Amino acid sequence: MQSTPLPGIGVQYDLTTRERQHVSVIAHRDGTRTLNTYRREDPDACAHSLHLTEGESAALVDALTPSHHSPNVLHTSGLGLVAERVELSGSSYWNGRPLGETRMRTDTGVSLVAVLRRTGAVPSPTPDFRLAGGDTLILIGTREGVDAAAAILGRE
Repeated sequence: MQSTPLPGIGVQYDLTTRERQHVSVIAHRDGTRTLNTYRREDPDACAHSLHLTEGESAALVDALTPSHHSPNVLHTSGLGLVAERVELSGSSYWNGRPLGETRMRTDTGVSLVAVLRRTGAVPSPTPDFRLAGGDTLILIGTREGVDAAAAILGRE
């Protein structure tokens, strides 16, 4: 799964299935989602697009991830928090810079709870922790906060 911040819109998540089918979900800032499938012969040509309300999206997530499974995306509806993975690109402005310089927590209220790196996981990184291209950051916050944090991290 690859995520791409879409400033002012939300975040696009792209997945290629084992059967080589390209699927994307655009998580809009207003809580709605757009589910897209693409043609196998032309992966840039959208075959189907389905716009879902926030409630319809939640129902689909429940159907795809029954409660006895551990989902990749934590959604605590009572608290309004989400947890997401955001990958830092190799060409990111933040590559090699300390986490504190992003001002992500101050500006968005989002917490970076762990960084996944090829060499292992780094739980609760401190502000002096240096980010690196290829890092996967685990963020927790409101939907709006996580979207804003992803936009900050997407800076090149």
